[in-house]
Amino acid sequence: MKAARFHARHDVRIEDVPEEQVRAGMVKIKVAWCGICGTDLHEFLEGPIFVPAPGHPHPLSGEQSPVIMGHEFSGTIVEVGQGVGELAIGDNVVVEPYFVCDKCPPCEAGNYHLCTKMGFIGLSGGGGGLSGKIVVDKRWVHKIGDIPLDEAALIEPLSVAHHAVTRSGAKAGDVALIGGSGPIGLLTAAVLKSMDVTTIISELSAARKEKAHSSGVADYVIDPSQEDLQQRIQEITDNVGADVAFECAGVNAVLDSLLEAVKPTAVVVNVSIWGRPATVDMQKIVLKEIDLRGTIAYVRDHPKTIKLVQDGKVNLKPFITGRIALEDLVEKGFNTLINHNDTAVKILVHP
Repeated sequence: MKAARFHARHDVRIEDVPEEQVRAGMVKIKVAWCGICGTDLHEFLEGPIFVPAPGHPHPLSGEQSPVIMGHEFSGTIVEVGQGVGELAIGDNVVVEPYFVCDKCPPCEAGNYHLCTKMGFIGLSGGGGGLSGKIVVDKRWVHKIGDIPLDEAALIEPLSVAHHAVTRSGAKAGDVALIGGSGPIGLLTAAVLKSMDVTTIISELSAARKEKAHSSGVADYVIDPSQEDLQQRIQEITDNVGADVAFECAGVNAVLDSLLEAVKPTAVVVNVSIWGRPATVDMQKIVLKEIDLRGTIAYVRDHPKTIKLVQDGKVNLKPFITGRIALEDLVEKGFNTLINHNDTAVKILVHP
């Protein structure tokens, strides 16, 4: 079968690879759609990061580059291994793409997403969604019912957003400021809107501003190159400041603006993966008693996220802006999102 494999920085190839065989407790999934994630772009531009470098195999997968990429994917079960009673051939599913050890203190405490050896399927080995088929442990497979398979490819990033919102403690009636309206910023706003939180998005890109408006996830969209962001936040909040904020850009100027815009005792959640170290104005943290919180991926978020979509509280369709073939991954996928991100939000790949 064909698969996209990461070999090195700026070196992702579409290659023929053998299909993995199903083993006990596992299922084989025919991949329908796989989203291109910002993490994939970081690997392409700056990696290996999560991808194990040559000579340094991942402690749980045992793999090193080249590895198959893709961790935001949906598909249909085509084969089941022994002992897989709750899943059946023909089930449409998504995958929570983890490797965890189940033995370290975080795992034993139930925080498997903080496993000391944690890795991601599609980055750290174990196959990936940018391939025809993948074999996955039943533990990580979630049925999606009648959610369309293209939209279901966004369940994984929506779960990232759901976990970030959970970390924030946001509640109905709050005002939230989201810095950056890429896929994660937009989906974070979507989760917040489902909770009756007032959402403000700060964004420069014309296409992403338009998507924030047209998708209905933003109550206010502010372009800080055209308007005074701090003044607008004060106007919207009656001079109080935002209750919570989410850094979804990985840009220091965005983080600085969020710390300025939130009220005293506010929570600021860093959602983005940074390509380089950030600087933090600690004086703002101290004088306003701001809680700056990290968040990574998800933990037991997928079932709740799937229910949000099934209940009609989140509509994923508006965020899909492109569909391409696997052979066009680098040229029409990575290059578009890196060099022309003002023209696209979420590009899906059909392997």
